[in-house]
Amino acid sequence: MAKIFTSLNPIITLIVLILKISIFPTSNSQPQKPSATPNGVCNGIVISYIYNNGYQIPPILLPSAPNDQPYRFESTLTVLNAGFEQLKNWKVFVGFQHGEFLYSASNAVLEDGTILPGNVSSGAVFMGSPVTDLMTSVETAGDFNQMTARVQLVGTQFGVPPSNGPLPSNITLANDGYLCSGSKMPQGANITQVCCIKDLDATSNITTDQESPLQDGDISILYDVTSVYETNYWAQVTISNQNPISRLDNWQLTWEWIRNEFINTMKGAYPTVVDTTDCVFGPQAEYYKELDFSTVLNCERRPTIIDLPLDRTNDTNLGMIPFCCRNGTILPATLDPTKSKSAFKMQVYKMRPDLNRTQINPPMNWMINSTTGSEYQCGQPVRVSSSLFPNPQGLISQVAAVASWQVVCNISRTQFPAKKPNCCVSFSSFFNESVIPCNTCACGCNPNPGNMCNATAPALLLPSEALLVPFDNRTKKAKAFADLQHRDIPNPLPCGDNCGVSINWHLLADFEDGWTARITLFNWGDTNIVDWSAAVELDKAMPGFEAVYSINGTALPDFNNTLFLYGFPGLNYLVAESKARNPKKDPPIPGSQQSVISFKKKKTPGFNVARGDGFPTKVYFNGEECSLPTMLPISFSHGIEAAATGITILLSLLVLAALYFQ
Repeated sequence: MAKIFTSLNPIITLIVLILKISIFPTSNSQPQKPSATPNGVCNGIVISYIYNNGYQIPPILLPSAPNDQPYRFESTLTVLNAGFEQLKNWKVFVGFQHGEFLYSASNAVLEDGTILPGNVSSGAVFMGSPVTDLMTSVETAGDFNQMTARVQLVGTQFGVPPSNGPLPSNITLANDGYLCSGSKMPQGANITQVCCIKDLDATSNITTDQESPLQDGDISILYDVTSVYETNYWAQVTISNQNPISRLDNWQLTWEWIRNEFINTMKGAYPTVVDTTDCVFGPQAEYYKELDFSTVLNCERRPTIIDLPLDRTNDTNLGMIPFCCRNGTILPATLDPTKSKSAFKMQVYKMRPDLNRTQINPPMNWMINSTTGSEYQCGQPVRVSSSLFPNPQGLISQVAAVASWQVVCNISRTQFPAKKPNCCVSFSSFFNESVIPCNTCACGCNPNPGNMCNATAPALLLPSEALLVPFDNRTKKAKAFADLQHRDIPNPLPCGDNCGVSINWHLLADFEDGWTARITLFNWGDTNIVDWSAAVELDKAMPGFEAVYSINGTALPDFNNTLFLYGFPGLNYLVAESKARNPKKDPPIPGSQQSVISFKKKKTPGFNVARGDGFPTKVYFNGEECSLPTMLPISFSHGIEAAATGITILLSLLVLAALYFQ
């Protein structure tokens, strides 16, 4: 034991000596439950952060900008289980406070999936990799290698020279069910440490067995090992869309192998690049001398996987996997539960020292992207209870996976650069003859417009019939309407919205006990949109929602008072823009669908249609948030009306005419 003590960091050696006395007392006293004793001994989880050394690095900014001067730092984060219970899937938060940019971290990864080098200036949660669990001294006979995780950190911090002993603002155990308290250190010390003990009154998510419970997120990815061999194993990856309104199209999935693994075979998906270069010139070819690497699929440390097309579904070599081969489309379960998953299987070869059946490490640092929808931030894999699969022999029993991990991905709220929307919304009402159109350049400005236009001028108000023609054909109608309303016309005219899809929300009628709205969707693109969906967030109106008539409508009260809309079977296509019957004379006709939506006022006291309470606060199309107008067509003199005005009837007739001439 003395050799082990001297090889450890001095502060850890001191902790170990104290623990040796407290955990293995010489008297016949009974062991106590984990607690922080009055003499400072910690019978729980001991976390320490030691600033080892650092130095100034270029560029040299002193003394002109001392707060921006970068310094290299090298630190050690240590997690020691000195309690009586195993610590499963350990996670530690480090409150970095000096603009830190982390270069490397040994034996750990960042929980939010950030790939190093990366910015950790707002603090970071570290979790063990590949060792995720810390054993106790009781079950290991004091083997500190199994009780301790040591993470060597190297990075850059700003404005604090090494002489000041830069330390994080705080460190704490991020696992549920623990309370942490810091120990007092001498002023100027280069170490901070805390003792974390079980909080018996807290509700803990840490289970008594090895697996953690499944977590909810916008996307859940299961990594199930279905069969194992000494040098390789088969894994099934299942991507499930748990967000009620978002979808993925042409998804791309990436991860990082951390133990030199490589993919030999895949079914249900395929890498974007078939590349064995890293194997042929790496240690893989040195060990697997008899393996034909010309048939190996991918050896990249960070492969990119894509879905297969529909015609590969029943392909005996590449398909035949449930939920595979859907062109990369994963719909929300609210739209179609049978299309809310995507799955594939792959054969993974391992390398030394993992050449045994029990040594399996999932890939880390997962990312998933889509050509539509939001950006996602993925956490690290967490061991969960083994997934159950149908028995391949057709029996009613189920087959459990050898091991399962879950990766949870959530929509990123901070996207850099900000993503331009692909859809926009216009507002109109029966008590206001002006239509508030989509904002100027709502979906971005055309970099090479045919005519000069003003990218900052507000869009011109429109007559209702102008919504039925493409933007380039609205000029005459918009100018005439502006002259009629005695409004100024900017020169040059405002640019278009450049959106492929636009949605009109029209307040149709206002009654004593209820009101109605009409939603119309326009497709200005040249391709049909399959399995379309829209979501309308109505903060004040949803409690009074009654029915949707021409399309499917489902209330999502737990999702910010949102109404989810989608086409009936056979009407799930929002068809593309088409030429008019007389294209030389008439403009193109957009594909469109519309429906009336009715509401009651009984559950929304004080609801005022005329003041704008009936307009949505957010609108989504196929999971992407649309651009909303900056003003509302409201009225301060409107009384209760029993029916729509002539402008509403005119718009309805024009929409029907457009559908007829398609």
